[in-house]
Amino acid sequence: MTTLSRPPADPSAPRPSGMANLRTWLLFGLQDSKGTHQGPGAVSDAHLKKHSWWQVMCLTGVDYFSSLGYAPAIAVLAAGVISPIATLVLVGLTLLGALPVYRRVAGESHRGEGSIAMLERLMPRWTGKLFVLVLLGFAATDFMITMTLSAADATAHLIQNPIAPSWLQGQNVAVTLFLLALLAAVFLRGFKEAIGVAVVLVVLYLGLNVVLVLVTFAQVLAHPAAVTDWWGALSASHGNPLMVVGIALLVFPKLALGMSGFETGVAVMPQIKGAPGDTEDNPVARIKGARRLLTSAAVIMSSFLLATSFITVVLIPEKEFQPGGEADGRALAFLAHQYLGVGFGTVYDLSTITILWFAGASAMAGLLNLVPRYLPRYGMAPEWAKAVRPLVLVFTIIGFLITFLFNADVDAQGGAYATGVLVLMTSAAVAVTLSARRARQRKRTIGFGLIAVVFIYTTIANMFERPEGLRIAAIFIAGIILISLLSRIMRSFELHASHVRLDRQALEFLTDVQDGPLAVISHEPLRISREAYRDKLNSAIEVSHLPLDQEALFLEVIVDDSSDFETELDVRGVNRHGYRVLEVHGPVVPNTIASVLLHIRDVTGLMPHIYFRWTEGNPIINLLKFLFLGEGEIAPVTREVLREAEPEVTRRPWVHVG
Repeated sequence: MTTLSRPPADPSAPRPSGMANLRTWLLFGLQDSKGTHQGPGAVSDAHLKKHSWWQVMCLTGVDYFSSLGYAPAIAVLAAGVISPIATLVLVGLTLLGALPVYRRVAGESHRGEGSIAMLERLMPRWTGKLFVLVLLGFAATDFMITMTLSAADATAHLIQNPIAPSWLQGQNVAVTLFLLALLAAVFLRGFKEAIGVAVVLVVLYLGLNVVLVLVTFAQVLAHPAAVTDWWGALSASHGNPLMVVGIALLVFPKLALGMSGFETGVAVMPQIKGAPGDTEDNPVARIKGARRLLTSAAVIMSSFLLATSFITVVLIPEKEFQPGGEADGRALAFLAHQYLGVGFGTVYDLSTITILWFAGASAMAGLLNLVPRYLPRYGMAPEWAKAVRPLVLVFTIIGFLITFLFNADVDAQGGAYATGVLVLMTSAAVAVTLSARRARQRKRTIGFGLIAVVFIYTTIANMFERPEGLRIAAIFIAGIILISLLSRIMRSFELHASHVRLDRQALEFLTDVQDGPLAVISHEPLRISREAYRDKLNSAIEVSHLPLDQEALFLEVIVDDSSDFETELDVRGVNRHGYRVLEVHGPVVPNTIASVLLHIRDVTGLMPHIYFRWTEGNPIINLLKFLFLGEGEIAPVTREVLREAEPEVTRRPWVHVG
């Protein structure tokens, strides 16, 4: 039997430097077509291991269900004795509004892009791109604050535990930073077992909450005076039932924190196992599983929110909810210690701390899913933004900064969190309304339109009530737009084509050239008369010294959407007035010409020579036309793009200008 072993390394070969090894490690998974990188930001979703819908529900549930750790306390602070009624309004909007909206989003945006992709399709060109950048700013607000708020609340549960060491007191910022760093370490390693961990955490946490709710409800039944006192306080301060409902509607926006899981739910759709008959364009089983995920999560969470909002307001004195009180941000943990003892309370604290910490994993997965799908494709992020690890480091640094700015305060971050969540849900409601209208579904258009109006009201009310959320979102939006535009400018001389294809006629034009250089004349597609082609050919012969016996090809670039960046180019051969024309649609003229020339060189083995005329006009204006309209100073920019793409002069297509 022969044993195969790896040949010994060449001792004379230079070893990679430390910086080279670091770069390789950081960019692991970049354009990983084999899908070996199993993180949430992996490029090839098709090769990822899929999971049952209920397991994926646990992944998004670590964010959604973990809000039980702080939602009841926030509800009492916001609504006081009417918090159960305000929570009922929240549950109604969840089941009758958000759930139908996101069930439709799951059907129309099944690759994990969410409602942003639906609006992108409805709003093309630069308007659509800028609108998407604004929504990404709100999404970044939602997910980043989810990470920092959840970590801060996990810290609060840890420090306020009765058996916590005294030296932890006052160390909220330091502990929160440690939890964020620990979360980053998980993603830097790969996050391969995230769903398995999420299943364990969600089952344990919800199981403990079932026990807690049953025990505390028994306490409520055993002490009916507590209910009487609550009802008396409610009647005394808000005697009119209509007034109670009205106040509940007014304070409802503050309770919207519990609705954050819907956007994450559609973001993790690619993780759901499909069926053999599924196709990439119509994955029926995946869509069905995603809808089960959303419905189950909404029903479970709504049930817990209703139960916990009632037991907390009845059993916990109001003073304990105030800042510094024992129930501040941890109402259920307070009840666990009080009615089930220190042992159960400590176990409950540990489960809450863990799921709140891991809620940041769900948010990080959402960021790693959204950013690589949009910004690099727009040319508005460096190429390394498609890799997981650099993005993890960037998001972690931002999380550190937010923690310092808010001093790891849970209540202070609530406004920014609610703003991000509500804007995304509003955009989803608007998107499905427009989708139903386009499909001429009148009843659904009216229904979704009413839901959109409610979400618009809720969002505006939240912004007026807590404007700091809008300010934080504005910082994210401004940062994303500025960085995106700078990146687009810096990458403007790159090749934009992800693939170039020549049709049969174009290939025949190229194969007619037996040897020698291949002459290509750049031509404006708006001038397609016989005289225009003849004048352009004569000009190339007279001014650019094109040989008289040269059978030249004309190359025409038709600009469709100048805001696009990464595109596939289809080159079509056309015979016009006896002249051979290569016609191609692309977002930017110079970059498209450069991509086609390099592809022709590689296909034919011949060196293309491209012939231009100088462009008239102000150079600054032409530069702006190039950056935003895809036109402008064609000849020098084409040469610069070729120089960037092909450093070797002898292999670079020639550019002639006359």
